[in-house]
Formats: sequence, structure tokens, C-alpha cells
Amino acid sequence: MSERSPLYVALGDSFTEGVGDANKHLPNGVRGWADRVAERLAKDQPGWEYANLAVRSKRLRHIAAEQLGPAVALRPTLITLYAGGNDILDAGTSLPHLLGAYEDLVASLAATGARLLLFTGYDVNVSPALRLLRKRHQLYNDGVRRVANRYGAELVDYWGFDAYEDRRMWGPDRLHMSKAGHKYMAARVLDLLEVQHSVKLKVWEPAAPRTFREWETAQRRWIHDWVLPLAGRKIRRVTLGDNLQPRWPTPVVVPPKGGLRRLVKEQGLPAVADSSG
Repeated sequence: MSERSPLYVALGDSFTEGVGDANKHLPNGVRGWADRVAERLAKDQPGWEYANLAVRSKRLRHIAAEQLGPAVALRPTLITLYAGGNDILDAGTSLPHLLGAYEDLVASLAATGARLLLFTGYDVNVSPALRLLRKRHQLYNDGVRRVANRYGAELVDYWGFDAYEDRRMWGPDRLHMSKAGHKYMAARVLDLLEVQHSVKLKVWEPAAPRTFREWETAQRRWIHDWVLPLAGRKIRRVTLGDNLQPRWPTPVVVPPKGGLRRLVKEQGLPAVADSSG
């Protein structure tokens, strides 16, 4: 019997789907840190397979209902999970209930025997109005750390990554990482996996200070382009992920040269323009 190829399965929401790292040649119009990790794994050890089940806007209950079963059935070698960030932003979410559901999800993934990486969430400085959520994020992250320790999972402690204090690590919606942010996250994951890579933190000149008028203009644009549409979707109880499918729902063998873009070109897979969210 031939030895099974190593398989990496990524679960989660927009963070893992890759929102903010636009690429018109790839499924759902994005690339993201998980794709970059999969490609580097394949370069380091040809034969790696990859499945990414993450879909933007998904809550933890959706990830458990829609992604857990398929992930376990694939018998993965490596699993990454980020879940719960959207729930924290929802009014009325019970943190004890959320953390209980999170632990149930992690327990099921840990039982596969795969190497399991969990993520804390980042304290995104979007607006003073959302600073009230900081305590909720802290409590949730503390819970994630406890669960990781309890089930022998490894932790990517996103909360403590100082590099993300630079606003250029974030996309225009201020909630999703930019291309530079995704590249740096890939580097941190690869460091934890002890896989060599050449990804380095982008070195910028210090950001130019903005005048009050520039800041005010940027705030109005952000509210018009991102806050109001998000509020409208919450009122209508719809999300940008409602009509999207996972980007890589079945395992693909990642080409060591050319990566996933080469795979898309060879197989003629469809790509969808990134509308963020």
C-alpha cells in the first residue's frame, strides 16, 4: 500500500478564505495566507495536497455544521482553524456559549490526530465606537488559549503581532488584512511549522501623518463604502458568503512550481471577483 500524501485542510471564515488579498485568477477572487502556506509546503516537500473550506462571513455554528464533517472525512495531516470573530461582532452573542461550541469543534478536530493550529483574534482598531468589543475579544482569546493547551493544539497568537499596528497591513474596510498582512501571516504560520521561506515583513517608510480634513474625508468614505453596507446586510440578515462555495472544497495537489495559479490555469477553474466582506 502506497503512503498517503500529506494533506493540509484550512477551516474558517474570511480570514482563512483570503479576503483582502485580491487575485482575479484564483477561486472567489482571493489568495490569502493559507494558499501561500500550502504553496510553500509543496515547495518544501512536493506532494502536499490542500483543501480550503473557509467562506467569508461564516459564524462558528456554520463552520461546525458545514466544514467540520468534510474536514474530518479527508483525514488531514495538518489543520488550521480560525473561528468566532464574526460571532463576537454580533450583538447578543454569549461568550460562554460561544467558547463551549468552540471547544467542541476543536475536540473533534483534535481527535483526527492531525497537527492542529489555532488562532487568536486581533484587536483591530477600526473605530473608537468598537473599543467596547475589546474586552470581549480578550475573553475569547483567553478561551482559545485554554482550549489550545487542553487539546495539544499549537497557537498562532495573532493578538500579539505588533506588525499589524501599521494601518497598511489592513485593507480599505479596516477589518481584513491587506496583501501585505496576509503575506506576513503566512510567514508566521510557516515559522511555527518550521518550514523555511523567504517571506519578510514589508518595510515601509513611516506613514505620513494626516491632517484633520484628510482623516475626516477618510472616515466618511469608510462609513459610506463599508459601514453602511455592512449595517444594511445585518438588517436584511444576509452576508457576502451566502452564495459562495469554498475555494478548494476537495483536495488538490499543489504544484511545487507555479503554485495554485498554475493549477487554475491548467484546469480552467472559475474565479469570482472579490467583493470583500
